[in-house]
Formats: sequence, structure tokens, C-alpha cells
Amino acid sequence: MSPSKKWSLCLLAMLASVSYELDDNKIPSLCSGSPGIPGSPGMHGNPGLPGRDGREGRDAQPGVPGDKGDRGEPGQSGIRGLTGDHGDPGPKGEKGQDGECAVAPKSAFSAKMSEARAIPVAGGVAIRFDRIILNEQGDYNAETGVFTCRVPGAYYFTVHATVYRASLQFDLMKNGFVLASYFQFFGNWSKPASLSGGTLTHMIPGDKVWVQMALGEYNGFYSSPKTDSTFTGFLVYSDWKNSAVFA
Repeated sequence: MSPSKKWSLCLLAMLASVSYELDDNKIPSLCSGSPGIPGSPGMHGNPGLPGRDGREGRDAQPGVPGDKGDRGEPGQSGIRGLTGDHGDPGPKGEKGQDGECAVAPKSAFSAKMSEARAIPVAGGVAIRFDRIILNEQGDYNAETGVFTCRVPGAYYFTVHATVYRASLQFDLMKNGFVLASYFQFFGNWSKPASLSGGTLTHMIPGDKVWVQMALGEYNGFYSSPKTDSTFTGFLVYSDWKNSAVFA
């Protein structure tokens, strides 16, 4: 078919289709043409109106608090910190009141015979050591030859006798009972001899200690300017509960 006939057929088809609605601005392709040149880009449209908040976006009421969780395990101890610097010394306090002076109980004495001759003393009678050497607390009575306890505790008593031209036996007495006995037999010595003895005993206030002859015929106590007979006693330790030192 010649080109002129083709164009005639196309034109007739176009005219016949004027009375029909065009679908999507397209002409029925009875004949194919060459692609057209792309058009220029269009202008940007105006911004749209804001959209409504979605249902999930509205503020809701707070929910109910959940149950308290279990207590966690204790953590490991941290490393010990460095020792801080010493603080400044505080102010000096006020001086306190004077306290009571604690004085330990005391008791001690020593006495000797003053007669420069032999002294015949009957048995069972306390011997008077009438010359005081020491008796600061006054617990020994030189008039009777008796020591009376004032401070309870342990005491030591000792007797030193000069013996001359006679035998001697004496007892160390406590409350009428013999604590210790001492004896020396005369052996025709031309010079004075000596007899000594002592003992330790516990005493309470009111207890008494003295020296007495055991037998009247053995009464060789002697005293002179150069030879003495002495009776001594002293407190070793006290158990006095009322003492400020031993309470």
C-alpha cells in the first residue's frame, strides 16, 4: 500500500473516533508514531494541611504501679579508703576536783626491856617490854605488854631474848592460845646467850598478842645497856575492805 493511502486510512480513523470518549487522553493506536520529546518538570505543589493526632498519640492516664521487686544481692565491699589526717587537738578541759588521798593502813611496833638485871616473872604472865622503840599507831601497850590489832591482815611477830645464867622458855600468845614456844637450856656459860623466834599469823580487829613465860623456873630473860631483849610486830599486808587502797 502506498504512503498516501496509509495516511488516508489514518485520517478516516481519527475522524470516526471523535464521537467516542477518550480513555485516559489516549488515542486508539491504529497507527504507531514516534515517541515525543519529554516535557519539562512541573512546579512543586503547596504544603498540605497538618494531619490530626492519631488515637494512640493522645495523653493517657498513668498506669497502676507494679509490685516491688525482690531485694538484690549485696554488692562486694569496696576498697578501704586512705587514712585521713589527724585533726587538731581539742581545747584543754577544766581542772577536776581534788580527790581523796589513798593511804595504806599501817601497824608496827617494837619495844625492849629497860631493867638492867634479871627479871623473875611468874609463868602465865605477860612480859612487859616497856621501853618503846617504835609505836606510831599506838597498837602496842607498854604498860601491859599486849599488842591489840586494829587493822585486819597478816602480821609477823618476833621475840629476841638475851639469856644470862638461867634457862629460858617463853610462849608467843594470841588470844590466850600459844602461837609458838621457844626454849633454851642453860649450860653454865659465863657470858650471856640469845634466843630468838618469830611467826606469822592472821588477825582481825580486837585480837591480842603478847609474850609470856611458859614455866616460872625458866625465866632467863635479861637486859643490860649492851644486851637487849625485844618484842617486835608489824603488818605484812592488809585485807581491810574499808580501805581506799585495798577496797
